[in-house]
Amino acid sequence: MPYDTSLADRITDLLTARRLRFTTKSMMGGLCFMVNDKMCLGVTQARLMARLDPAVEAESLKRPGCRPMDFTGRPMKGYVFVDPEGYDSEQDLRHWVDLALAFNPKAKASKKRAPSSK
Repeated sequence: MPYDTSLADRITDLLTARRLRFTTKSMMGGLCFMVNDKMCLGVTQARLMARLDPAVEAESLKRPGCRPMDFTGRPMKGYVFVDPEGYDSEQDLRHWVDLALAFNPKAKASKKRAPSSK
């Protein structure tokens, strides 16, 4: 199933309204929003992915629709999936965007891969 383009548009609108520089990348079968060259938010199928401070993760998991991000059988620390009931309202979506943006300055960027030589 392709990612929810309506959700991607809503995220784009929120980031643009804040006059943030961001890029998007196709990743994990969805779309990833990179802020300061770091993964910040994403959309996979109808789920929102948010990268947030591990210190607020346990509290965030109590919100409707929120669950650990798990691609490999092990949850990824500091990453959550949010199902539609957790971001349908603009206020709820803004909450997740705010959390992800608050952590972004502290988040570590992934290491750049050296180009492969063939």
